[in-house]
Amino acid sequence: MFVKTRMTANPWTVRADATIPEAIALMKDKHVRHLPVMDAGRVVGVISEGDIDSALPSKATSLSVNELTYLVNKLAIAKVMSRDPITIGPDALLEQAAVVMREAKIEMLPVVEGDRLVGVITESDLLDAFIEIMGSRDHGTRLVVEAPDVPGALARLGSVTGKHGANIQHLAVYRGSGGTSDVVVGVNTADSTEIEADLTEAGFTVRGRLHQ
Repeated sequence: MFVKTRMTANPWTVRADATIPEAIALMKDKHVRHLPVMDAGRVVGVISEGDIDSALPSKATSLSVNELTYLVNKLAIAKVMSRDPITIGPDALLEQAAVVMREAKIEMLPVVEGDRLVGVITESDLLDAFIEIMGSRDHGTRLVVEAPDVPGALARLGSVTGKHGANIQHLAVYRGSGGTSDVVVGVNTADSTEIEADLTEAGFTVRGRLHQ
């Protein structure tokens, strides 16, 4: 699955010369926690709720309310944004975006094509994609099958489900140790009793099931 299939296209943005109150108002109105910061049509930074919180004066300050309001109203986003943000292209795979976000410890990536901002991809987008890929909301049965980590194992597993006319809708493999892997198989049948029996006969171990 590509980033462009899960990203939010034409995202809300804010200018680098806008003020903190403008960014706060936009975030609250659009229910977002991060905004790409634009200057002359290019992404020059990212502003987040955390950046804003860090920029605000401490509650222990001796400044008056009027003084605080004045300072905050004059504070430009360019002063507190995260500069030179990490970006990703629309044709990158979702797992590439996940690795980048995890390693950089960030929650949003601007998606750029050339110098043009075309979208943003967030942690929530990745979670939604994971739920869809795993078929967590689909009707049917999800089996956790321990399979030997050898060539042809998945083909044998598929032949068992095919024998019973069950369509594999989702498939994920978790590589284990000791020469086996856990395979999560989502099939479009509510009764998996006969499938499980034949999987066991074929040398697989059914470790769990979830009927939905």
